[in-house]
Amino acid sequence: MSKQERMAGFTLLEVMLAMTLLSIMVVLLFSSLKIGAESWNKGERKIAQVNEKAVVYQFFKRHLPSIKPLWDDFSDDERIFSFQGESDKLQFVSTFPASAGRKGLQLFEIIFDKTDEGVLKVVLTPFYPALDDQQWEPEEVILQEQVEEFKISYFAKELGDSEGSWVDSWKQKESLPALLKIKIALANQSYWPEMVFALKLSATAEADFELDTK
Repeated sequence: MSKQERMAGFTLLEVMLAMTLLSIMVVLLFSSLKIGAESWNKGERKIAQVNEKAVVYQFFKRHLPSIKPLWDDFSDDERIFSFQGESDKLQFVSTFPASAGRKGLQLFEIIFDKTDEGVLKVVLTPFYPALDDQQWEPEEVILQEQVEEFKISYFAKELGDSEGSWVDSWKQKESLPALLKIKIALANQSYWPEMVFALKLSATAEADFELDTK
């Protein structure tokens, strides 16, 4: 073999060096792809979390301000005001939009179920009793999962009280609170700001509402 032929080939050291450089480039390439995929998945999860929070917020925004100050006069038992609230549950009467499948006034029950991995759910029942040939079954909808904390506060403002105060219970009352404050904390510790909603038919407007419904 001539000297020129020996110089035209690659030495073992050159081949090993080329393979090493190629391996490093492949590792860097796959590392970049992995980081990109993880970033994409994190972004997808973040968008899903934001969408879930937006659905919950829109639910409260749609139904809480339009709560009706109605009484349950359909049973032989004691007359009960439809709005009843505790720190972790709430019952009220509101309506669905005209485009929704459920028509008429609905009794909403918001319940924080701590036994089922922290589930916030809503139970819907028609407010007016069914006719003899009808049967209305309650409908249960899961509003939010993986809830670590759920708390409702009620703003009470008596006549002549210029300041008012927040309370954790609103039971056996004959009027609506002026404001509702809802705090939700998720198990993944993602940020969720407190939500405050003003009730359109609070104490100052209930008298007009009663006159309109008579």
